[in-house]
Amino acid sequence: MSSLIDDPLFLGLDLSTQGLKAVLIDADGVLVHESSVNFDRDLPSYGTTNGAIKGPDPGEVTSPARMWLDAYDLILERMRAAGVDFSRILGISGDGQQHGSVYWSEDAERLLASLDSSRPLAEQLAPAAFSLPRAPIWQDSSTTRECRELEDAIGGPQALADLTGSRAYERFTANQISRIRRIFPDAYRATARISLVSSFMPSLFLGSIAPIEVSDASGMNLMDVLTCRWDERLLDAAGGPELRAKIGPEPAPGGEFLGTIHPYWVQRWGFNPDCAIAPFTGDNPATVVALSTPGDAILSLGTSTTLLLSIPPAETAPKRFTTSHLLSHPTTQDAHIAMLCYKNGALAREQVRDQYADGHWTRFNELVEQRPVGNDGLMGFYFPLPEIIPPNVQGTFLFSADASSEPTPVSESDFPAAAHPRAILESQFLSIRSRITAILPPDAPPLQRLVLSGGSSANAVIRQAAADVFGMRVFVAGKEGAAEGGAQLARFAWWRAENGGSGSFEEMRANDGEGVRMKCVAEPDWEREAVYKGLVEAYRACEAEVVRVCAERA
Repeated sequence: MSSLIDDPLFLGLDLSTQGLKAVLIDADGVLVHESSVNFDRDLPSYGTTNGAIKGPDPGEVTSPARMWLDAYDLILERMRAAGVDFSRILGISGDGQQHGSVYWSEDAERLLASLDSSRPLAEQLAPAAFSLPRAPIWQDSSTTRECRELEDAIGGPQALADLTGSRAYERFTANQISRIRRIFPDAYRATARISLVSSFMPSLFLGSIAPIEVSDASGMNLMDVLTCRWDERLLDAAGGPELRAKIGPEPAPGGEFLGTIHPYWVQRWGFNPDCAIAPFTGDNPATVVALSTPGDAILSLGTSTTLLLSIPPAETAPKRFTTSHLLSHPTTQDAHIAMLCYKNGALAREQVRDQYADGHWTRFNELVEQRPVGNDGLMGFYFPLPEIIPPNVQGTFLFSADASSEPTPVSESDFPAAAHPRAILESQFLSIRSRITAILPPDAPPLQRLVLSGGSSANAVIRQAAADVFGMRVFVAGKEGAAEGGAQLARFAWWRAENGGSGSFEEMRANDGEGVRMKCVAEPDWEREAVYKGLVEAYRACEAEVVRVCAERA
């Protein structure tokens, strides 16, 4: 391919809840173009709010599949208007919002294969290509019954987590499929194939239904997360014996092309007929691809707090828990991504700032730095919202604790007001550190870097606290996001093809000038790290007491 195009480009598409984003990178991984479509603003006829439609049933949240088709046409129009030369694009990949599912009709394969370049996608595919016009998405919470049924079928929440990487969650695709089968039996029978959002996307480019990609398949409660193959017991429990055919072939790994682009795109938009399509992944794995390599951790310090931990291959598999997720890695065989999601992130920090630091981050930072590392044995837990990790806890809980004694509850009046800012940083970060230690295999190589993103990543005191608690060099992410991760997946498949089908993602990225993309903003103080290492067990004891108190209240 490279002999035909001296300066190839790689397209990454990110189909999120609220919009579709496209980025182009060159052969050196440099971002050269961005375009976007906002569903509510640009496609108002679908009546979505933040890209979704709630109801009619309680907890039900869907998005119109036809809207996504229109978004494809609109974003390509905008790219063409911006002067993009589609003939330079030699690889396409991307990502979709995780867990969402698309239901193809018996006519779908024929309609995809026979796309007419004189007509837009939606006119040809909707509604006939779909057995359900609207796709359940990750915000849907209508499947609690199905979650319990799936866990019961496999031996309980921990057994399901051990097998698939996660306990049953309402947004996970197995439970969505099970509910569709129950409440829309005719539509389920009429469904020939089921795609994730991420496999729906390349299907349009290929002109045939694409396989589900291995990392995104980890968010379905249907795949064995260690073998990366569908589990027959789970398929049968979720969708009956017919689901095996509907779900398609075994999950596809990254780094390989699925096929070349359908003539529709060549004739309508001027794509290169040699342009190849790689598997698309989920939005969280794509973010990992954009920002890190195995041995790194990404900590998003936004409204919620999310840790994405890239775990290199090891002899021992990572442990699985009911409060975290384990995903297969999108580029590296036998590597994994551990995912922790906390509801009380920036909101809790802002409440502490407002209550104890006069509402100013400058004062908050001063109070953190005035207190000793370890906060003289004081620990605070701040959960204004019901928490996910640990589950079902809410409220503020204060303790005096150290490595050598049992935690002692401390009243608000006896807890120094100036100690709260350091207490919330240390407790939020120690919660994550304690779980990283539990998840990582004992023979796993040490973690290398911590990449921060989100609003709080700009705070120098929070950066340093993260470096000290985790014992890792801290980097701050640039503008890279899931769409760029998708473009990198396309580039990776092309790069491997150019190298005879061999080579790792890390080898490709080694020459990308990573220092330009991200800069180190904090180095760990190893004396402080030693203090935090000694506080992990004390933290766990305090957290266990919080869980006990909340359980008694309930």
